[in-house]
Amino acid sequence: MNIKQLIDASKKPELYAPATATMWDDPYIGTRLLETHLNQATDLASRKEGTIAATVEWILGQVPGKTLRILDLGCGPGLYCDKLARLGHRLTGMDISATSIRYAKKTARNNGLDITYLNRNYLELDHENRYDLIVMIFCDFGVLTPPQQNRLLKNVHRALVPGGRFVFDVMNKGYLTTLPGPQWEVADKGFWRDSPYLALSQAFCYEAQGVLLNQHLVLDEADTVESYRFWAHTFSHEGMRRLLSAQGFRNISCHDGLLPDSDANRSRDVTFCTTTR
Repeated sequence: MNIKQLIDASKKPELYAPATATMWDDPYIGTRLLETHLNQATDLASRKEGTIAATVEWILGQVPGKTLRILDLGCGPGLYCDKLARLGHRLTGMDISATSIRYAKKTARNNGLDITYLNRNYLELDHENRYDLIVMIFCDFGVLTPPQQNRLLKNVHRALVPGGRFVFDVMNKGYLTTLPGPQWEVADKGFWRDSPYLALSQAFCYEAQGVLLNQHLVLDEADTVESYRFWAHTFSHEGMRRLLSAQGFRNISCHDGLLPDSDANRSRDVTFCTTTR
């Protein structure tokens, strides 16, 4: 067992140091992630059915009236797209996971829903003056580095029609106080591998930058240690207003406490932001 490599990898990395692996292009992990998205016993990949329904109702309350052209960035298996399409809106969903997009397309066909699904990285969004509403749910915005955040905001601003609205959620500063301790997992088969592995899950706080890192180290039978890193930025209301204003957005509002507490996060730690082009 490569204990030395595991020990070295478990040290706190430099801010934004890249991982050695990603889970989005791994077919096995993609299947396990899809199962987690659909699991109603947990909020670890997607929020539960009742929370999604309430979120959809709240979002549409911010953009009332007509049939909307909507883009869901990071749509996963299409849980929000499905509900919005059933209400008569015109949906496009975009996600980097091929497994989730295949499931979303199949579900839409089976339900007779006309939804366009794109298997793409949303940082490559190149649409222009197309959508009345763009949504980005489950705090995806916060996983991006600051240059990626600015790139995404520029692309979203361009993709919205004049007066179109962007609605998304982020973790606020309270999330920095929820640092979990390290956790070990030993399994014959599990989320990370279809064969025996040892996994160490850790969290590191970069308080000055308002960032949390959730890191997973996986030691497999080949004696290889792979790291998976998920950066989580936190934002104050004022900080978010400055960030959005700098990219030309208007009518910015921030809302806390819209979600119930869950195994993924506390309600008070999630802020929903709405803004218009």
